Amino acid sequence: MDGFINFMEKYFIPPASKIAAQRHLVAIRDAFIVTMPLMILGSLAILINNLPIPMYQTFMNNTFGEELWKSFGGNVWNGTFGILSVLIAFMVAYNLTKHYGKDGVAAGVVSVASFFALGGATGMASNGLFIALLVGLISAEIFSRLVGNEKLIVKMPEGVPPAVAKSFAALFPAMITISIFGLITTIFLAFGVKDLVASFYELVQQPFMGLANSLPSAMLLAFITPFLWFFGLHGANMVEPLMQTINLPAIEANQAAIKAGEVAPYIVNKPFFDSFVNLGGTGATLGLIIAIFLFGRRNKAYKIVTNLSTAPGIFNINEPMMFGLPIVLNPLMFIPFILTPVVLVTVAYLATSSGLVPAATVMPPWVTPPIIGGFLATQSVAGGVLAAVNLLISVVIYAPFVKIAEIQELKREKEVA
Repeated sequence: MDGFINFMEKYFIPPASKIAAQRHLVAIRDAFIVTMPLMILGSLAILINNLPIPMYQTFMNNTFGEELWKSFGGNVWNGTFGILSVLIAFMVAYNLTKHYGKDGVAAGVVSVASFFALGGATGMASNGLFIALLVGLISAEIFSRLVGNEKLIVKMPEGVPPAVAKSFAALFPAMITISIFGLITTIFLAFGVKDLVASFYELVQQPFMGLANSLPSAMLLAFITPFLWFFGLHGANMVEPLMQTINLPAIEANQAAIKAGEVAPYIVNKPFFDSFVNLGGTGATLGLIIAIFLFGRRNKAYKIVTNLSTAPGIFNINEPMMFGLPIVLNPLMFIPFILTPVVLVTVAYLATSSGLVPAATVMPPWVTPPIIGGFLATQSVAGGVLAAVNLLISVVIYAPFVKIAEIQELKREKEVA
């Protein structure tokens, strides 16, 4: 195990660290982090509208009228999920351009305009997410290079307010950037593509979501994040750009299918992982905390760290365990930390695909405690039961390794004494 860790430290961590710091991936990741509160709000609004309790639905319909009281959730959706692609187009361009030391706000505005020039009016919700990401990245690259060109600067006379001069300095770069995307739309129209966003969604985004919706891909995602974390790399942040491109369209497709009385088409999304796999954080470390309480109380070092980590762990914050126990670069914890998420994702996937548990259609806040999160994500008691079963499985997997660690610690203490 030591040889493996040395090998990974030498050959894997350096390139992985470079990938984690890659400016385009960072720009995408930070954009989704900023919009996360809106996603949670939109999910909660949908939950309020569709809470599967007949008495609740009947009471609200009789008291306020179905159209009136459900308009609240619809209005909130319009202000969150309904404009998500527009927000992502702005934030990706803003973050990337700020990385270059240029005017991020101007770049964000240009990106939004470019998105609509490309036909974004038909893809303002999550169906335009891929296009919005591409537009944000490409427009930022074009704009940031043009905005520093002296030949494109409109020089204003002295005495003009700085804000006005700054906006005119970006005039020609903005015009050129937006015009490029407008020209692209015209070219595609010449080839018979009337709605570029819808065509891209059908040809690229939907097949990609279907590919990522398989059990092997879910297992791969469950493996990658803890594997990176074991070596001190923030696996969740590195995988987040990929997860978000799958996540929101899948949630919306599930919601639409269930509303139409059909089977939800997508199993794999962010609430699926948050509610059934990342119990207590990456690696399902709440199971490790419980295992230490049950089987490792004589290990004084583990006991101290666990006492301090329990409260955060209940709310899926596991950095105290990652670096305090530690799990990072701890050879004993490598196997259960990697194995547990893979087992849990398999159990959850099979339970969902077999119809025992409904697909996740609501995205609770990521700090929602396990079991409660499973109930909210699926709007079903079965979701809470599945989360409880997976939590028990995680305890069982961690238990032998906790016991081994306790035996090793007792031997060490005896030798010291």
